Amino acid sequence: MLKNPCSLSAPYTHIAFHNHIFPCTVGRGGITAHKREGDGATPMGIVPFRAVYYRPDRENRPITPLPVFAITLNTGWCDDAKAPAYNRPVVLPTPYGAEALWRADACYDLMIVMGHNDAPAHPHAGSALFVHLPHSDGRATAGCVAMQRIALLTLLKEGCEGIVITEGIA
Repeated sequence: MLKNPCSLSAPYTHIAFHNHIFPCTVGRGGITAHKREGDGATPMGIVPFRAVYYRPDRENRPITPLPVFAITLNTGWCDDAKAPAYNRPVVLPTPYGAEALWRADACYDLMIVMGHNDAPAHPHAGSALFVHLPHSDGRATAGCVAMQRIALLTLLKEGCEGIVITEGIA
């Protein structure tokens, strides 16, 4: 059980934490209790936060009790269900499919790793799920949660340990 979670409820796209309400964006496939690789949906449930990644050339090291890692040109996240490192960080290049975390856009400049399908990871049950910065055009994510930088920093600084994602009315 999370001691200090925030909550997200669809169809209202916001995150509530303590006395804050932050707008956010979820996956283009909505919210699902049955997350599958590539479905574009955000997983429903109690999802702990595992770690924070940031680009040191664009962001300062965030203040948070979570483990913090700097993204490099070689930092990736394995999204290949056949790989031994499925749904875990990897060093690029890798012979398996992986998403580069060093991107031209700002989406992954600051991001929280969501603890979905990681203890242990089951093939095809979803990978590379993060709380990250929004796309510049505000479009839906591929299954992650996106929110503005100041909101993400507030969650980190105030010790949010995870997220409770539901379909109900907030």
